[in-house]
Parts: sequence; C-alpha cells; structure tokens
Amino acid sequence: MDNIEKVQIFIDGGNFHHLVLKLIKVKELNFDFDEFAKFLANNREITNLGKRFYVGTVREQLNNLKSKESMAEQIKFLARLRVVGWETKTSKLRLRDEKVIIDERTKNYKDILSKGIIYIEYQRFREKGIDVKIATDLLVGAIDNKYDTAILVSSDTDLIPAIDLIRRRFNKKIEYIGFSIINETDGDKDVRPSQAMISRTDIQRVLVKSDIEKFIQKTLI
Repeated sequence: MDNIEKVQIFIDGGNFHHLVLKLIKVKELNFDFDEFAKFLANNREITNLGKRFYVGTVREQLNNLKSKESMAEQIKFLARLRVVGWETKTSKLRLRDEKVIIDERTKNYKDILSKGIIYIEYQRFREKGIDVKIATDLLVGAIDNKYDTAILVSSDTDLIPAIDLIRRRFNKKIEYIGFSIINETDGDKDVRPSQAMISRTDIQRVLVKSDIEKFIQKTLI
C-alpha cells in the first residue's frame, strides 16, 4: 500500500481576512474553514493537530461598541474552530501611529499639496508576532517530521527565510496558496498572488473567487 502524503495547514487569519474575506464581504463566522481545509488537503492526510489558524486578537476599546461586538464575534469564531480540531494561536493587535507622505505616488497629489497638506497621520491596529509563530510551527513540524508538505495560506514574505530552511535542510515541501480576486470597486486594489512566494515554494495553487464562494455559509450555525 502506498504511503499517503501527510500535510499540515497553516492559515494566516489576518492575511486571509484582508486579501479574501474582506474583499468579498464575508465574515469568518460565515466561512467553513473545516471544509476549506479538506479542499486544500485534496485527499491527503491532515495529521493530528495539523489544522492551524493564526490571528491577532481584537481588543475592546473604551466607549466603542463595535470593538466589543468584534471581540465577542472573534471569541465565538475561534471557539468553533477549536471544537472541530483546529489549533488556534493569537497575538495582540497593537495600535500604532502611521504616516503617509504625500508625493507622486498619491492620487491627485498636486491638488493635495496645493492645500498645504504634506502628510497624513492615522492610527492603525497591527498584528505583532504572527509571522514568528507561523515560522516556528513550520520549523517544529519539519524537525519532528509531522508533515511531508506544509500548506501555507499566507502571502507574508517574512516567512521566506523559514521556508528556505525547511526546504533545504529538512527536505519538506511548501505548498503556497495564493489568490487572484478582482476588486470590483477599485481595480488598483485587485488581489494577486505573491510572486516572491511563488518563486520560493515547491507547489503553487492560485484560488479565485468561485473557489472561495463554495465555502460560504449563508446562515450562522
């Protein structure tokens, strides 16, 4: 009997949210991640604790009802994943001050500069350490021979050093899942797979909107 290929699945939740779910206006609670995992495995064996989801935790903000609702929703979502055997790992979302310089890369930059505006400052939540957690688990899984192929749902190029080491030293395969989705409201923001990830992985699969829509649940369950 032929040996069945062993796989583990690593989903960067924040990356998946911004590249896919946000674009097609679907919440995590309405997406069937377990069926999605089976689709990605494609009849290969998902090993014990081989379904892994990583995300920054939503934090409640003072006098902000939406943040409270988002936090409750995320807690419910992660609990559902754990019930069906997912390993979930989180990190804190940190509020950071960011600055955008107005120059030729900015649309209508001449009009903006003419009004005396040379930069825009804003606050944004950023994940801290998710890429480190994914890289660590990828390496540990390779060292402990937990998988033949790691299926990576992330376009974060910070993972490339870990990918290179796993392929070179441990002779494991990395399968990159990228996305090609048209932004119907802004063509400049179409989602495309990462060419850097494509060039540094063994297997590449690019999913389109119709691939994703199969896993949308119409009602919460």
